[in-house]
Amino acid sequence: MNPNDLESTDVPRAEPRAPWRQWGSGLEPDAVKQMANACALPVAIAGALMPDAHIGYGLPIGGVLATENSVIPYGVGVDIACRMKMTVFDRPSKSIAGQKDRLASIIESETRFGIGANFKRRREHEVMDADWTVSPVTHRLRDKAWAQLGTSGSGNHFVEFGAFSVDTNQLGLEPGEYLALLSHSGSRGTGAQVCQHYSRIAMERHPELPKELKHLAWLSLDEVAGQEYWATMNLMGRYAAANHALIHHFIARKLGADVILDIENHHNFAWKERHLINGIACDVIVHRLVCRSAVEQSTRVECLVVFSNLSLFKIDYR
Repeated sequence: MNPNDLESTDVPRAEPRAPWRQWGSGLEPDAVKQMANACALPVAIAGALMPDAHIGYGLPIGGVLATENSVIPYGVGVDIACRMKMTVFDRPSKSIAGQKDRLASIIESETRFGIGANFKRRREHEVMDADWTVSPVTHRLRDKAWAQLGTSGSGNHFVEFGAFSVDTNQLGLEPGEYLALLSHSGSRGTGAQVCQHYSRIAMERHPELPKELKHLAWLSLDEVAGQEYWATMNLMGRYAAANHALIHHFIARKLGADVILDIENHHNFAWKERHLINGIACDVIVHRLVCRSAVEQSTRVECLVVFSNLSLFKIDYR
């Protein structure tokens, strides 16, 4: 798609806009417009829109935006470093049969769901020994973050048992169908507070942005606020990873099973990367909002998630 074919009067910079590419057709018009507007920012270098994109805060959900030496807090997202993790156990998937109640009980005993959910007896992880003074927000909320360590939260966050089917040995596993655990959650209330704090600062830095684009406000990585946010975002990345690590560790221990494979990735984040853009190698900040980097490989993972009272998923590795 040529971004110049999309007319908009509410963009903060004149043509030409940063190049961007759309995958799929029939996407939500408002999501497409958000992507076009994001690529009209003065700091935008290039963008991409995924086929399942829908409207978000400033940057559409499923949007990718590369910027020059700057970070957009809402481009990273409210739930910083929201991620998914899958653990495969040394158990056949048929062990699920007849044990749904037991498996559900294990999940409920080893994590917590709901807004503000926490553990009275706190979990231990080295992330709590990190420098939480990198930001006034994390300094103030460290104790709350510790209480929520290992919890899942609310919304579309989940922890589920399911089946992982393998018909090649490229993963070092014998072909077969294994019991697996899949989780989806992020940096909990602390990450949300970080987003709100630095988004407010970014908006104050850019009063020239119209109301409908204020959530695209950015922070330069040359300024203190931008450096603070970057350090804090990375801390939230470590914290979100620790949440999943603890969830999977304690569930595996309660299950009495050994872990034979771990796969994880976060999808609300920004990375410093080098890309060829218009034939020129550029150092950019790549924001990925509810999408992840594609890694070239000859195999593929297909996921089908079926939701029920005890949601089970089935993943085929080919």
